[in-house]
Amino acid sequence: MNLDLTGKNAFVGGSSKGIGRAVAIELAKLGANITLVGRDEPALVQGQIDLSFISKAEQRHDSLAVDFSNHEKVKSAVVKHMKKTNKTYHILVNNTGGPASGKIFDADEKDFVAAFEAHLLNNHLLVKLMADGMKQAGYGRVINIISTSVKQPLPNLGVSNTIRAAVANWSKTMANELGAFGITVNNVLPGATDTERLQAIIKNKSDKTGWGADMVKEEMLKEIPMNRFGKPEEIAAAVAFLASPAAAYINGINVPVDGGRTSSL
Repeated sequence: MNLDLTGKNAFVGGSSKGIGRAVAIELAKLGANITLVGRDEPALVQGQIDLSFISKAEQRHDSLAVDFSNHEKVKSAVVKHMKKTNKTYHILVNNTGGPASGKIFDADEKDFVAAFEAHLLNNHLLVKLMADGMKQAGYGRVINIISTSVKQPLPNLGVSNTIRAAVANWSKTMANELGAFGITVNNVLPGATDTERLQAIIKNKSDKTGWGADMVKEEMLKEIPMNRFGKPEEIAAAVAFLASPAAAYINGINVPVDGGRTSSL
């Protein structure tokens, strides 16, 4: 099985921590040159240092600090970075922190607009900026880290459920249009994964219900057949496979990585 990413350039969103950081590490282990992307510049710089310890001498990693709340600023920053580094990206991992939890009825219109911009619009502009390079290289992998909510909406995540589903349908449409150029577009759907976001969700539910955090965790684990939360590295493994040459004929699909929690096939 060919998993070698030597010479491939990967742009990894949200890679200062959590799932994004785990993805960056896994892709680097397979030989890719990583651009770490996120808001926390010191964490990104540290990430570059950490990657250097697991990389070959010829690998080159860099970083881009940018806030995904404004897609025009993202576009400007990415265009500038691509010109500065003269990079063609072969792998794009779209990964952005999810909207705040809450019931959909209680959501304000601006919450939907902000989430739409941070997720769908940024994903779209990044693909448009990088697709020509992928076409010329004859190799492209766009991998969107979304949520199992695109298959089964999750309680108390109204805005997230709505926007994630939009991203999934955007992705499938893009896969149909770019497949002929050797570019695949797929979605990885993490279940409950042990990250800072999961801890925030647990705290939010604990505050609203009056339950202790341990009780909230216990109730969440009852929904997972494997009876544990996922690890960021387990999500990263799925992303890395889809980014590899071995996954060249896998296109336009959703891959849940959730320990079996999603009740649909």
